[in-house]
Formats: sequence, structure tokens, C-alpha cells
Amino acid sequence: MSKLRKIVVFTGAGISAESGISTFRDSGGLWEKYDIRDVATPEAWQRNPNLVLEFYNQRRKQVLEVLPNAAHSALVELEKKFQVQIITQNVDDLHERAGSKNVVHLHGEIRKSRSTRNPELVYNIKGWELKAGDKCAEGSQLRPHIVWFGEMVPEMDIATDISAEADIFLIIGTSLNVYPAAGLVHSTRKDCPIYLVDPNEVNNPGISNLVFIKETAGLGVPALVEKLLAAEF
Repeated sequence: MSKLRKIVVFTGAGISAESGISTFRDSGGLWEKYDIRDVATPEAWQRNPNLVLEFYNQRRKQVLEVLPNAAHSALVELEKKFQVQIITQNVDDLHERAGSKNVVHLHGEIRKSRSTRNPELVYNIKGWELKAGDKCAEGSQLRPHIVWFGEMVPEMDIATDISAEADIFLIIGTSLNVYPAAGLVHSTRKDCPIYLVDPNEVNNPGISNLVFIKETAGLGVPALVEKLLAAEF
């Protein structure tokens, strides 16, 4: 039996937006009510932890109110024929709730908390609230398990290694403007086919074998998945 070909899928805010999750670029969305510097930086946490907790509580509540969409479900279908690894910039758990088995979260996970002193202590959050006074087993305050602006991306090396092993690389719902994550596409082999699904114009970052599908994730991903499942490799 031949070895399963490996598809690596890199997803951004665009795939979750179709489920109703606000991005910080949306007008009228959750992010618009806050300055990023006040809620999504280590300095913000030091300055006003209660505001940061409230902001992420609202984001968490929003995540719990939405469902995976057709794009998330289509990616699960790929696992019938391929070894699939998802790398996501998103902090929601919609990939997992759709049924994807292998997901790396570059920017953390909204439904988890971690110790402010020992980053190895990570906990699932029951419900949508994380409160002042909620502490880890060692007695320190819990913070959102999120990679804030200005913090290192701990999963970056793992994601780079995964990308280098891709036989096919899919990019969904991201402008490729957020680094270091956007640099993953340059970690792929030179002969690796790359497909990008996004409804907006995207600047090609010097990729010769890029197929651009100008569609929303909900339309473009199921169509692409159907094509890949029918192809002979």
C-alpha cells in the first residue's frame, strides 16, 4: 500500500469569519470596541488584567455560540484520502469541532487558560468565563492561553517542519501579511503545489506554483477538496 500523501492546510481568520467570528479588521465587530494595545499585549495584561479577561471572555462566548462551516467540514473529508495536518492562526476550536484530528494553533487557544508563572500549566476552560482569582495548581493567576502581540510564537518551529513535509499546501482565509506565520509558505518544497483560497486580492509573495482561487472559504474549499479527492496522484 502506497504512503498517504500529506496535505498541510494553513488557515487564517477568513475561514472562521464565515461562521460569524469577528476579525480585528471587521467594522462593527468585537475588536473595533477595543484598542489592541489595551487587550492583546503583555503590557495590557500588566496594566489592566480585568479588561483583558473581559475582552477574551466576550471572544470566548462568541466562539461558543457559532458552529463550524462548510470549509471546516470539507477539510475533514480530505482525511479519507490524505494525511492532513492543519496549521491555524485562529484561536477558536472550529477545526476540532468539525472533526479535524491534527491541528496546530500558532496563536493559542481561546478555550484554554494557562498559568502566568508556569506556561507548561494549561487548562481547559469550562464555559466562557475566566475570572480574576482563578488560579493554577501552583497558585498563580490564570491568563488566556493566547499568543499576544509582542510574544514569541512557541509552535512556529513545529509548524515550519510540518510545512516542509507537505506534498500539497493549502492556504485558506489569510492575506499572508501576518508574520512570522505567513513565512510558512516559503518552507515548502519547491515542487509543492500551493492553493490559496481567499475572496480578496492577495499579493503573491514570490511563489511560482501558486493557484489562486478567488472565492470565500465556504465556496472555494469544498470545491477544491472535491477536486483533490477525485485526482489521481
